[in-house]
Amino acid sequence: MRRFIVLALAVTVAASGCAKQGAGPSSSGGILRAAIFAEPSSLNPLLGTNTAENFLSSLAFDLLVTRDDRGNDIPDLAAAVPTLENGGISRDGRTIAYKLRHGVKWQDGKPFTSADVKFSWQAVMNPNNNVVERVGYDKVASVETPDPYTVIFHLEEPFAPFVDTVFGESDQPFRVIPKHLLGGYANINRVGFNQQPIGTGPFRVVRWYHGDHVELAANPAYFRGAPKLRKVLVYTVPDGNTSAAELRSHGVDLVLAVTASNFHNLQAEPGVRTMLVKQPSYAAAVFNTTHPPLDDVRVRQAIAYAINEKRIVDNLTYGSATIAAADLSDYYWTYDPKLTGYPYDVAAAARLLDQAGWRRAASGVRVKNGKRLALQLTIGAGSQTASQIAVELQSDLRQVGIDLAIKTYAYSLLYATAAMGGIQQTGKFDLALQVWVSGADPDDSSQWTCKAAPPGGNNISRFCNVAFDNAETAALTHFDRATRKRAYALTQRMLVKDAPAAFEYYPRARYAMTPGLQNFSPNGISEGWNAYLWSL
Repeated sequence: MRRFIVLALAVTVAASGCAKQGAGPSSSGGILRAAIFAEPSSLNPLLGTNTAENFLSSLAFDLLVTRDDRGNDIPDLAAAVPTLENGGISRDGRTIAYKLRHGVKWQDGKPFTSADVKFSWQAVMNPNNNVVERVGYDKVASVETPDPYTVIFHLEEPFAPFVDTVFGESDQPFRVIPKHLLGGYANINRVGFNQQPIGTGPFRVVRWYHGDHVELAANPAYFRGAPKLRKVLVYTVPDGNTSAAELRSHGVDLVLAVTASNFHNLQAEPGVRTMLVKQPSYAAAVFNTTHPPLDDVRVRQAIAYAINEKRIVDNLTYGSATIAAADLSDYYWTYDPKLTGYPYDVAAAARLLDQAGWRRAASGVRVKNGKRLALQLTIGAGSQTASQIAVELQSDLRQVGIDLAIKTYAYSLLYATAAMGGIQQTGKFDLALQVWVSGADPDDSSQWTCKAAPPGGNNISRFCNVAFDNAETAALTHFDRATRKRAYALTQRMLVKDAPAAFEYYPRARYAMTPGLQNFSPNGISEGWNAYLWSL
């Protein structure tokens, strides 16, 4: 998630959250009740790790540059999007200058200035802060603030995705935080701000009722204009069926990350509106390439061949997704429809396992040097879709002689940072089932480059290929799209060949809501870019 690492997201295959005891009749008095799939671990936008936390952050905080629902970059806290054409990006690509909006205030009334942007960058780079990644931010050599409304980033080398990455709609959208409230701390990991933060966004956090919901109230001084909604209540319960039932009974007005089966059923429901949104996302079973026997590429390739992606897409996503070859979906200009991954081929899988020395025993499970080919797949608790896919993978791998156990974790533990003992970040898995939501730019270096292995980033597979890194460098240091597209074509082929993950499908973001919810138009990465316009 988004991820967020993951986000996500990025994000793993996730069930929607739902209203609990706090939910009641909806659509009254300008109060929106939304359901998310995971309890947040923090409300500080620099400490989020999944798409549920990103949703909350997008209501209370702002980016420098965001993106509209048509895929266009638009200024947020910045007054204009820096480009080569307007001089915001220098010709050598090593200086990025932002003019900031005038008159923006924090929700406590203090003025927002360039000092807040510089401090936010320093907070991301502070090694004592538990941020999940620093991709893009670590390219900055220095930050200059010549006046309260100008911030200039001087880069160590050109970085083409900078505007979409640093305080932009990246795969880990960090939003700007206030220096006057947080500047005095050695780290921001356990400060009171994380429970009741102050942002510049359209809604202010009133209270976090742990285990139930977060209450937000309209910020009448929001710089784009006072929100049309009076309140937003964001409920958490990791059960997709319950959230769908709450929507039907008008206990909630909006469900995010609707499970595929519920989305399919809700499409025919009277009084419910559904929405599919193209997003920079993929679903995959990610391999921990440091765990034997997954350190053998033949075993990883065999598993990829053994998975029947078409059956998963047809039966479990109900056609709301397309089969994936690698990680860059058709959201991007880099997408290559001719790229092919691993078609379902049990015979090919068996041959590769034989070549790797894994032979079938009388039990049907393969054995090598007296050791059974037994692996563990981790999934998020409460996700119906994840559970269904896990069972499908278990069945598919059993056909080729692999014993796959399924281990379930709460999302808060599954996605936590390495410093907080997160299962994925600390590598305590063989395979991890996840849906990853990337950013506006096709930059995927935080997931697959050598230096992005945790705690340096979101490369939970621990995949490391110098040739891949070199191609990524070419893609990231050139601004012309033709050069970048050639480089990404090369990295995509490497991901197929080296198989750090068994890529399954490209999902669409699935939402369900009351028909009375107006102007809800997600951009594929974040939902709250225009939250001040939402109304009931």
